[in-house]
Amino acid sequence: MSAEKTDVLRLRKKHLPKVKAEPTAEDAKRLLEAQSVRNAVVASLITIVLFSVVWAMFSTLIGSIYPWMTLLLGILVGLAVRRAGLGLDWRFPVLAAVFAAAGCLVASIVVAAAFTAPQLNTDTLTVLRNLTALTWPVFFDEVMTPADMVFGLFSAGLAAFYANRRLTRAQYLAIRTFEEQSAE
Repeated sequence: MSAEKTDVLRLRKKHLPKVKAEPTAEDAKRLLEAQSVRNAVVASLITIVLFSVVWAMFSTLIGSIYPWMTLLLGILVGLAVRRAGLGLDWRFPVLAAVFAAAGCLVASIVVAAAFTAPQLNTDTLTVLRNLTALTWPVFFDEVMTPADMVFGLFSAGLAAFYANRRLTRAQYLAIRTFEEQSAE
């Protein structure tokens, strides 16, 4: 009879790390070197520009502005930072949160310009090009509401949540091994 007793009703242990080869410090160095703040910034900017255009087109098509769409921007910026930046430390969630908050403001400006352009018998780009220091107080008084600011803050939180890279067990063990070796 075997010494190991099996229980029919017991589930498989999926939480145990089954790593084929022990991770090394070199694996962790490759992960840390793969991080790129520049790529994360570029991906964030591209995401903000594309989202602003799509949101403006969608809002003018529907004829209504939905400020909760900025929550979607936060998720998209966070995922873009995760995918492009491959970040593992605190810089990437902070970067994603800042860009998401700024992106909410930029997207709101673009949507407001898209709604203002037909009233002025011009296009959206002309309205955006002719923004001056005198238009900002009017924009913040008439267009931006406290709800927009709350949605912007939640968008920044969502972006920060989604910004860090997801690691496999082997990658996590490699980082952990590297940190333990460097602490000694």
